[in-house]
Amino acid sequence: MNNTKSEASFDAAQEVLVGGVNSPVRAFKSVGGKPVFIERAEGAYLYDVDGNQYIDYIGAWGPMIVGHSHPQVVKAVKEAAENGFAFGTPSIAETELANLIIDAVPSIEVVRLVNSGTEATMSAIRLARGYTGRSKIVKFAGCYHGHADYLLVKAGSGAATLGVPDSAGVPEGLAADTLSARFNDIEDVERIFEEHGKDIACVIIEPIAGNMGVIPPDDHFLQGLHDRCHQHGALLIFDEVMTGFRISRGGAQKINGITPDLTCLGKVIGGGLPVGAYGASREIMDSVSPKGPVYQAGTNSGNPISMAAGIATLNELTPEFYEGLNGVSEQLGDGLAEIFSEDAIVQRAGSMMTLFFLKPGLADWCIRSFDDADKIDKDRHAKFFHHCLENGVHLTPSPFEAIFVSGAHTLEDVEKTLEIARSFQ
Repeated sequence: MNNTKSEASFDAAQEVLVGGVNSPVRAFKSVGGKPVFIERAEGAYLYDVDGNQYIDYIGAWGPMIVGHSHPQVVKAVKEAAENGFAFGTPSIAETELANLIIDAVPSIEVVRLVNSGTEATMSAIRLARGYTGRSKIVKFAGCYHGHADYLLVKAGSGAATLGVPDSAGVPEGLAADTLSARFNDIEDVERIFEEHGKDIACVIIEPIAGNMGVIPPDDHFLQGLHDRCHQHGALLIFDEVMTGFRISRGGAQKINGITPDLTCLGKVIGGGLPVGAYGASREIMDSVSPKGPVYQAGTNSGNPISMAAGIATLNELTPEFYEGLNGVSEQLGDGLAEIFSEDAIVQRAGSMMTLFFLKPGLADWCIRSFDDADKIDKDRHAKFFHHCLENGVHLTPSPFEAIFVSGAHTLEDVEKTLEIARSFQ
């Protein structure tokens, strides 16, 4: 493919943007080379500044579940924009989106709309601390919940590791109240509660991990978390920023039957525009300002254009939509698994999946936690990524991210993708 304009665009961007990007993974550091610059998107396709077309499996990292530039979403955004970009006052659209969320998500009776997934998780943790009067939190290695200081903490092997910052600029003292455990290891969680139970405000987890690749929870793991949190008076927070309205209309919690105390949402509920939300029972949410003492605010929270895009997107998500989406996703996942049966595995949850290339002799391995990351062949992933990109398929440049399928993808798109995969050496 000709990428002359993209390369020139990246060179120019590096002069004025840190690393030439505004989010690190876009810089292709994990795969090498220079990123393509996208000019427009429609349906299941991206079009770069050089005129190349790609089948898109990034989906803006998850939000574009109905596809790019969906006619109903575009119409709603245009109509909202004509009425004004932001008001700084309440609008009926905020209530409408809130009702759609509450009707779908089992754990939510009252919701607060914010501007990003990061804002949702940091606000939910503040609420949990304010509600319980405790300071410590438990997170899981490999589960990313945004870039709040106390969430950028390394994981340790064995028992929980206390307060080891995973980023420069994070004071050790600020991270000291973050306890890190292994995903899918309930015994690790038990050790943490045995030592710190009376000080733990909450446990936050992706109910289906997506930020270390797609890793489903083991049987009874989430139930075990739920039981131990309630036993010790801590709140269980599901970070469904990625899985909310993607795994099902009610998120992962609707599928697995575990109701958390707090839920964080983002991505799909904004239809591609900046948005986030957190919600819980009325009792818990009554602790949030202006009703309670836990302060949280935002100039653009409930932005009318984001609300319009979110409402239009959620209105498209019918049972028939999910049936079609999951059917196409199954075809892609099963096809990739068959092609790479000797050196990779596919782990899928609904319309999100990860193709894990593994080191020799481990093709039957199951990735259960971030501790399994050393089983991944990152070099082979990088080669496969560039092979696909050069042949018109845009996958995630990170080996620890999810492939996202949208309702705009067809079986023909899947077959073309599989043909390209078969030609990879």
